[in-house]
Amino acid sequence: MDVQATQLRPGMIIKFKGDIFTVFSVDHRTPGNKRGFVQAKMRSRASGAMIEHKFSSEDFTEKVELREQEMEYLYEDGTYHFMNTENYEQISINKEQLGTQANYLVPNTKIKVLFHEGNPFNLNLPASVDLTIVETAPSIKGATVTNVTKPATTETGLVVQVPPFIKEGEKIRVSTSDGTYQSRA
Repeated sequence: MDVQATQLRPGMIIKFKGDIFTVFSVDHRTPGNKRGFVQAKMRSRASGAMIEHKFSSEDFTEKVELREQEMEYLYEDGTYHFMNTENYEQISINKEQLGTQANYLVPNTKIKVLFHEGNPFNLNLPASVDLTIVETAPSIKGATVTNVTKPATTETGLVVQVPPFIKEGEKIRVSTSDGTYQSRA
């Protein structure tokens, strides 16, 4: 499906110059008496490189259609294994393709997997996930200052800054958008 450059929005996935890009920001500009254009900042799916491109207002680009399927994350053994919750088929995705999303995968959780032309393309993570703390410094008695934090390592290897009262073995809720501590779970 073709979409006009003026209709581009952040988060949209498009095909451009034979590659697939995720649009990060769009700026519509109309300089004086010249023709308007759209300045788009996009990340390449293949190389991971961030590029900027100036589209004419009349340009069209192909919008990539993705199919969403609920899957259950099973385990990791070098690659990450997921099972379709409807027909029990399994797929595996490598760590390079998942990137930092792998930090939020806990076995037996349901995740939406996005597919492009039958291949896993990306994960649609929930806004937050509950992770168990496996390593952190002991709490300091009498530490009541509210803005003091300490690093804590979760079961997935993600390091999160947490308040001083959080101990090893506790479950915490972590934002998947920026990896920050939200609350105890």
